[in-house]
Amino acid sequence: MKRHLTVIMRTSFYRRWAFALLAVALMSSCAAKKPFTLVLLPDTQNYSMKFPEIFKAQTQWIADNADSIAFVLHQGDITNNNNVEQWEIAVSALKLMDGKVPYCFVAGNHDFGSNGGAANTRESELFNQYLPYEKYSKMEGFGGAFEEGKMDNTWYTFNAGGLKWLILNLEFGPRDKVLAWAGDVIAAHPKHKVIINTHAYLYSDSKRMDGSNPDHKWVPQKYGISKLQGPDAANDGEMMWNKLVSKYPNILFVFSGHVLNSGLGRLESVGENGNTVYQILANYQMKEKGGNGFLRIMHIDVKNGKASVKSYSPYIDEYKTDPENQFVIENVRF
Repeated sequence: MKRHLTVIMRTSFYRRWAFALLAVALMSSCAAKKPFTLVLLPDTQNYSMKFPEIFKAQTQWIADNADSIAFVLHQGDITNNNNVEQWEIAVSALKLMDGKVPYCFVAGNHDFGSNGGAANTRESELFNQYLPYEKYSKMEGFGGAFEEGKMDNTWYTFNAGGLKWLILNLEFGPRDKVLAWAGDVIAAHPKHKVIINTHAYLYSDSKRMDGSNPDHKWVPQKYGISKLQGPDAANDGEMMWNKLVSKYPNILFVFSGHVLNSGLGRLESVGENGNTVYQILANYQMKEKGGNGFLRIMHIDVKNGKASVKSYSPYIDEYKTDPENQFVIENVRF
């Protein structure tokens, strides 16, 4: 009888222990899938040129809210004229996020070449001087670069929402050899959800930038780098889709800026592997004071398959609530 009671007690104990472990596992799973936030910083060029207080208002707000932000992505055109004065202003704003929140960036056409804007060469000396590899390669999540010692094309990883994420930062009009490198990075991370962050990709008509489209201005083929050929040839958004974005099942988002007009666009496309890729354009530089400090806040809810986007300015403490600036992407297959 005593032995029988001991067995019952042991069985009861193990059951309680199993239920406790199950409860912990379920709670951990719920916590792991907790929603998280990305912040997108498009085209700050006019702030670096004329309104440094606006750039600092953006990054100070990010630093103040760092606990709720998983990553910050700058879409390029950090400066307007690629000169020392503007880079010093830009860096003074960006460094407010140092040690507070992980962030990354790309070079826009205004961030390299002579005097910025024309992108007549791929010379990025000031970009790399003020955003040095020595510093950023030591930052949280840094994975690697296309060229050792240069920040022109980089990748980062982070964990959020119960998933592994990979961010690929690609230069303006990425070269063929850069797209090949990016493909290798993605292929080496098949279990990561991929975000491509680049300067010029989507147009304001919600189509990918296409040099063969007569209605599309500001395509990479209309800049000086278009003279480069072979593995150094520049690619527009449609080329990037065909050569890279459409080919990998784990690519989920593409973020870009650069384009004027409304500066807004969205496109959902299905890749070769049946995955939906969400491509989003935002650029506010045409607005008052070069954008009035508006940035994008993307709230990602993996558990419920949603990505909610808001457009907010910490500078004037105001949201844009029209459907092009505030929207929810439903049924996202994370």
